[in-house]
Amino acid sequence: MTMDRNKWMFTFKNQEHEMFYMNCMLKCKRKDVYHKALVYCLGISGDTRRNVERIFDFEKGSIKTECLEEEWITSGSAKVVRMAFNLFCNGTPSAYTLEGEEKVKECQRYTVEDLFCCEYAVYFWEAVKVRYPEYCFPVDLSALEM
Repeated sequence: MTMDRNKWMFTFKNQEHEMFYMNCMLKCKRKDVYHKALVYCLGISGDTRRNVERIFDFEKGSIKTECLEEEWITSGSAKVVRMAFNLFCNGTPSAYTLEGEEKVKECQRYTVEDLFCCEYAVYFWEAVKVRYPEYCFPVDLSALEM
């Protein structure tokens, strides 16, 4: 993502990622940073692109945590989904209904180390910038005349 005053350009993994993002954003009822980061993340992997309707309900605007238990999910696509969920919900939504050790293990799957130690790390960082532009592109207030 580069910043030119008020314009941002995302760095997409490939053309499929970019097209997925553009098409899915058209289906989103809200165009806020939560939805942008979610859609950006879900477009990183071919598996998550193919299964987006099993991950997110565009009509209701809600995530589907049960997707993490489905047969199509791989270790890599699970990382993409968890990163997307975390940026969208500010939490660990797939752990909400769990208890005890099972809940602890699921929460650990959302740690920076667990998520970022993979081939998608550069795109996850890009998704963080999509979600938190106000912190990733600080303005030097001393340079402004007040």
